[in-house]
Amino acid sequence: MSADGETRTETDSMGPVEVPAARYWGAQTQRSLQNFAIGHDLMPVEVVLALVLLKKAAAEVNAELGRLDRERAALIVQACDDVVEGRLAMAEFPLSVWQTGSGTQTNMNVNEVVAARANEIATGHRGKDPVHPNDHVNMSQSSNDTFPTAMHVALAHLVRADLVPALEALIDALAAKRDEFAGIVKVGRTHLQDAVPLTLGQEVGGWVAQLEDSLERVVDASEGVCELAIGATAVGTGLNSHPEFAPRVARRLSELTGLALVPARNPFAALASHDAVVALSAAARGLAMALMKIANDVRWLASGPRSGLGELVLPANEPGSSIMPGKVNPTQCEALTMVCVQVFGNDASVAFAGSQGNFELNVYKPLMAFDTVESLVLLSGAMSSFRVHLVEGLAADEDRIGDNLSRSLMLVTALTPHIGYDRAAEIAKAAHVAGSTLREEAVRLGYCSAEEFDAWVRPGDMTHP
Repeated sequence: MSADGETRTETDSMGPVEVPAARYWGAQTQRSLQNFAIGHDLMPVEVVLALVLLKKAAAEVNAELGRLDRERAALIVQACDDVVEGRLAMAEFPLSVWQTGSGTQTNMNVNEVVAARANEIATGHRGKDPVHPNDHVNMSQSSNDTFPTAMHVALAHLVRADLVPALEALIDALAAKRDEFAGIVKVGRTHLQDAVPLTLGQEVGGWVAQLEDSLERVVDASEGVCELAIGATAVGTGLNSHPEFAPRVARRLSELTGLALVPARNPFAALASHDAVVALSAAARGLAMALMKIANDVRWLASGPRSGLGELVLPANEPGSSIMPGKVNPTQCEALTMVCVQVFGNDASVAFAGSQGNFELNVYKPLMAFDTVESLVLLSGAMSSFRVHLVEGLAADEDRIGDNLSRSLMLVTALTPHIGYDRAAEIAKAAHVAGSTLREEAVRLGYCSAEEFDAWVRPGDMTHP
């Protein structure tokens, strides 16, 4: 019921149902609200808006092909524009993700709302005349091809508009730190133990390269979701659609979105499997793995500040503790790594769902759409937050870095070409037991002079071949 309790009667093939009078949706949407009151997860806005754009493109193409009269097409287009431009509230699309696996309820929700708004424009009243949700808004379509089309359009748009810009900006910010830290020689670490030196710039440069590789993989994977199922209708045969419908709708959607969209190479595969979505989710998972590594490196290197490694200094964005005054925690690292864990879980769900196609249809579409959209949205937001609130203000504690480097026993590696591995190992062990320096033990053991040690053990020279 509406806020004032008023309803109106709508009908579908199963009979009448009461719908809140203030709402644009019809009987099938109302039945879905009643039959799938599961959890709090609603169909992503991105998928709904992609469906609305699809309805607009379909109406225009059906009119071009002579299947839909120009007057009805114009009404559908205007109604779709009202949704996309915010004149019709997203509250008109209230359905749960946890519905039929083909997304039929959401497809019909969009059909009903668009038709009702079109009729309101034409007559001042809602309902199914002159624009019918099935006969006109859904013309030449099936939920089985519209929902995966909308899923692909939404994901392709999120990659291009949100994920790629956020990732490129993070890469640029880290590249600036790489260059800033290029001359700072520090101790390397392998197995969480001291290793030979490198520069802080080289260490950060490794992160940059990881993200550049992830960017390439995400962009490559996003090309797969630019292939659209539209035109396949119910099982892939294209029943009830014009032969030119699919290519023309893909072209029109490309114009509306700026994406390079094309009809699927095989419409049967486009309905029965969603390997392109699985591949994009996997690429997002790969990006999350790189971000997890980087965030963990940052918080390890910033640990302390006095009882940890303390080589990086994080921006102090907010109090870190409700009980310990002055504490600063690596909160951006924690937020980013939690997002990464969520993406790992989403990808596992998407991979399993992608394996569940039966015959001519995969019926896990809403789950795949929801989880992959969430992964892309979370990664985009987390990368932007990490960049703005951590990376751009990241600093190096050069005194601490220098102190850690001077105490590293692995500098002895530079002696190996001159005195051999066994003698170098003996020096390192002796210095560790005695708490002395490598230089003192090398001279004491008679393996080199102080002058030779100083000439051979030069940390800066150890950071390149």
